[in-house]
Amino acid sequence: MKVEFWNKYAPFYNLFMKKDEKMYREMFSLIRRQVMGKTVLEVATGTGLIAKNIADCTKRTDATDYSEKMIQQAKKNCNSKNLTFSIQNAYHLTFADESYDVVVISNALHIMTDPEKALQEIGRVLKKDGLLIAPTFVQGNINVFQSLLLNLMHIIGFTPNKWTAKEYLDFLQRNGWRIKKYKKTGGWFPLAYVECIYNKGE
Repeated sequence: MKVEFWNKYAPFYNLFMKKDEKMYREMFSLIRRQVMGKTVLEVATGTGLIAKNIADCTKRTDATDYSEKMIQQAKKNCNSKNLTFSIQNAYHLTFADESYDVVVISNALHIMTDPEKALQEIGRVLKKDGLLIAPTFVQGNINVFQSLLLNLMHIIGFTPNKWTAKEYLDFLQRNGWRIKKYKKTGGWFPLAYVECIYNKGE
């Protein structure tokens, strides 16, 4: 999806996310358990909702997005001393090999044109036996209203990959990731919460 779309959408992103506030609170709690005292990178941070909610318990958190406007929004009301935001392309991260204990990428792989390439870069910057946390919206049983909303999202240019939970897990495994934890949750749409380990050199 083009960066212009996200630059235009950035000022309204947090308002749109409020519909899934309960789901995000659950996700924050799950992620916080895994990042205590660790170095963390969040890829495709958007307006920094996750980064801001986990940074206080990490050793250091770097959060990136390729949308300048999203990063501008993320920097607002950010007072954490161990949280930094930067504009970066998920396919070409500037960080050194094996820099992070944990990488988080939430609700982004399913809208990328080349998610395999993003996973390769994530694997590169993760330390050996480091953890990837990759919650992603998946296809499932939805009601009429959800179906209409999904069609509207397609019309405005938001066209996610149509993975079921099983297809998403299979996709991760095909790309060298070993599933450590999986939980089906969600708000308006089903969410596959996944923690996995990269099989470096295998």
